[in-house]
Amino acid sequence: MGLASDHACGARSTCAGDASGRGEFVNAALEVQALRKHFGGSEIIRGLSLDVRDGERHAVIGPNGAGKSTLFHLISGLLKPTAGSVRLHGREIAGLAPHEINRQGLSRSFQITTIFPRMTVFENLRISAMARHGSRYGLLRFASRQSAVNADAEQLLELVRLVPLRDKLAGNLTYSEQRALEIGMALGPGGDVILLDEPTAGMSNDESLYIVDLVRRVTQGKTLLVIEHDMEVVFRLADRISVLVYGQIIATDAPEAIRANAQVQEAYLGEEIE
Repeated sequence: MGLASDHACGARSTCAGDASGRGEFVNAALEVQALRKHFGGSEIIRGLSLDVRDGERHAVIGPNGAGKSTLFHLISGLLKPTAGSVRLHGREIAGLAPHEINRQGLSRSFQITTIFPRMTVFENLRISAMARHGSRYGLLRFASRQSAVNADAEQLLELVRLVPLRDKLAGNLTYSEQRALEIGMALGPGGDVILLDEPTAGMSNDESLYIVDLVRRVTQGKTLLVIEHDMEVVFRLADRISVLVYGQIIATDAPEAIRANAQVQEAYLGEEIE
């Protein structure tokens, strides 16, 4: 069985364009509306609205403490919103558990690598591929699908170009190889909307370029939402960029328009974005 998504798109029309992600009618793979999250007396996400168009690569940038990771946690189900809506291909997912959201077609990676270091590269990818084949239904039913799981894991190996490292322990990989493995694991369940949290964090320039090339290649035909601090990576990767400041989106536009946006420059300590 191939790795094409099992999840029907059925994208609904929504609006996009201005700072809140609204303006012209487009098909949204992922739509966030009026999202809020309180921690005690503090409001971290403040009425945030965002759309990610079907098939686009969309980046979220912002200063430290802007709420980027909290936004990802709300979208992927690690946190429940205080208020607001999150729709995946028109279906409400706000408040669902992460595994339920994953089954509906959304996968994510984390800022810190979440591989299994004492397992081989192939075994890591095999675990991620199991989610496509109903492992939750019991061992006997799953046993009949092992060949399909193995085939998907082999295909993932080729996709992220880790075939030469197939039998190497994941904990012995270089950092960039571990991130490549984690991206492969995010693709394993077959979701068509992928969330990547700072995929190039802590990397050298050469390593970052390697990951950018990898992400561009493996997300073709999918929808990508990525958090990233490295502005060179953002401008190389994203079709559109949303700027998050103090829990609100202040601008959403094409990379060159964001680069020239005075409000965005002010948010980055008044410095011109390079």
